Amino acid sequence: MAAQSLSSLLQRASIDDHEEVLQSSNAALAKSKADQHALHIKAIALLKLDRYDDCLRVFEEAGDGLKSRAALEYAYVLYKSGRPEQAIEVVSQVTGIRGARHLEAQASYRAERFRRAAELYEELSKDGASLSNEENDLRINAWATDAQLQWKGYPGFVRHNRATRDDLEAFETVYNAACLSIAKGEFEQGELLLKRAKELCRTSEDLSPEDRDAELLPIAVQQLYVLLRQGKSEEAQFILEEISVKDIPEASTKKIAQTNATLARGASANPYAFYKALNEIPVSTDSDKLFDYQSNLAIGNSYAADLLVRKYDGIIRSTSKALSRAAYPSTEPSVNLLSVYNAAAHTHGEAGPKALKAIMAALDKRPKDLGLALTAVQLYVSAGNTTSAITTLESTLQLLDESISEQDKEVRFNPGVLSVLISLYKLEGRKVQIRAELAKAAVYWQQPRQGTGEPPVSLLRAAAASLLHSSNAEDLATAGDLFRSLYQSNKADHFAVAGYVAAQAPIDYAKVESLVDKLPSVADLVAEVDLAALESAGIAPSSGANAAAAAAIAGARKRPAAVCREHGGAVKKRVRKSRLPKDYDQSKTPDPERWLPLRDRSNYRPKGRKGKQRAADRTQGGVVNDKLEESGSAINQPKLQSGGGANKKKKKGKR
Repeated sequence: MAAQSLSSLLQRASIDDHEEVLQSSNAALAKSKADQHALHIKAIALLKLDRYDDCLRVFEEAGDGLKSRAALEYAYVLYKSGRPEQAIEVVSQVTGIRGARHLEAQASYRAERFRRAAELYEELSKDGASLSNEENDLRINAWATDAQLQWKGYPGFVRHNRATRDDLEAFETVYNAACLSIAKGEFEQGELLLKRAKELCRTSEDLSPEDRDAELLPIAVQQLYVLLRQGKSEEAQFILEEISVKDIPEASTKKIAQTNATLARGASANPYAFYKALNEIPVSTDSDKLFDYQSNLAIGNSYAADLLVRKYDGIIRSTSKALSRAAYPSTEPSVNLLSVYNAAAHTHGEAGPKALKAIMAALDKRPKDLGLALTAVQLYVSAGNTTSAITTLESTLQLLDESISEQDKEVRFNPGVLSVLISLYKLEGRKVQIRAELAKAAVYWQQPRQGTGEPPVSLLRAAAASLLHSSNAEDLATAGDLFRSLYQSNKADHFAVAGYVAAQAPIDYAKVESLVDKLPSVADLVAEVDLAALESAGIAPSSGANAAAAAAIAGARKRPAAVCREHGGAVKKRVRKSRLPKDYDQSKTPDPERWLPLRDRSNYRPKGRKGKQRAADRTQGGVVNDKLEESGSAINQPKLQSGGGANKKKKKGKR
């Protein structure tokens, strides 16, 4: 009877009667606490009233019956309560409901599973029959997901390259397109798109004045960031006047706005004022928190402010405590960021050798800490000591190599870590070591493992290309296997096809003969190359170029002799005054024999009898001394060491 009266009430209720619906459902539950229909209606009413904590409590108290009956509503309240991972787990079991796919995409976006979110939005966009009024929303969310993919470091999965005419009609889409440009580092393009988004938002007829002001705030905050990155301080001050931080409802946006406003006002000039301003920013909650890359920047700003006010011991304690609870070793940015600031605190503001000494001492205690190792590598490279940088990184990687832990092995062959090592090898021209490292990494990532995700394609491509230049048959075979696996995973990858043909052709051309036709011809590859533009830009012509062009280029490098003659003969090199003697007189002709020793000059006249005798002896064609000729030259005659003979005079004195 209670359920019937509740149903009849709901039929007469409008969308503004959520409080009445809640009261009626409570009245029905007072008579029967286990009424699943009344519980379901109550949960929906609480959702409509944005009372998510109360709604979640209803689901938890009702048990599995209500959770399975209202799985979509349960997943939504989990998502709104800051539990996106649990929401994904629940909503992924719901089939046949388009709204469930929308919710899974939103929860995946909040859980930073951006690749999955992009896949879901693409699937929803392909269903033309069900699009109806969702097309604009799907376009907005797809652009936002692509911007996050770019920021997260997955540019290969970004689906949008340039905004279309339809994209530029809504301020939300334009704003997300601006965010994608900013993530790519295209700040000028991002600034133009943000101005366009602000103009569309101000002229929108679909927004109330309150909603318009709320939408303009995040656009202004993003504008402030872009102007600061471009160094446009004066323009940033004008934008700063439009931002009222206290009026921003989202805690995450408020934190970003307060940080950028603090930097724009120049508080960083006074470290203590900067420290105070950063610590006044409220901390975001679970339901409205920063993304990981944003959180890492915020943590970095906080520790940087601590360093500026010399809170070294506090940083060491807090970072050491956090590192003791984190995975070790780890490639997570948040963990290694703690290591970097821990190392900076150990240096106590010192630089150079003193800083390295403190960091190496800390590295001895945590030899597998990548954050510490990379900090030491950076300092060595800054000092120009690439060899020590390589030795330091190799020592850490050797410990990981010797470990039996699968986690250590995964860290050892992390693409980011390997790219640092290979870059150091390139600085010293160690091609053999580069090829060896890439070969080991390729072997590791080709092995079947559990829970390590997909092999990094960029690393496999680099390894295959490097091994292709080896003269070793085993390396060529490995390169062929890598290119074949890359081709099988992506048939449209011309790089993989070309590499597989190049690796296999010397061994067995028949296997790759059918793939040669799939490669683009050389004429197609160079069809759009402007040779005239390349030559005008400074590209040297080939050996088959005409002599006139070669002479023109040669003449551009060297001053012609005719020009020298116009200025009175050969051009003399200017000698710096510091290289000239003090008594130098430009009007006098320098002595042509000034480079010869004094005794070898023609104007040398020895003084005294002994000097004249030595000069006569050295003079070629002079009188020969018969006695010296018989006994040998006095210069070449060795002196006998006196052994106390009779001719030796004894010195006077006491014995």
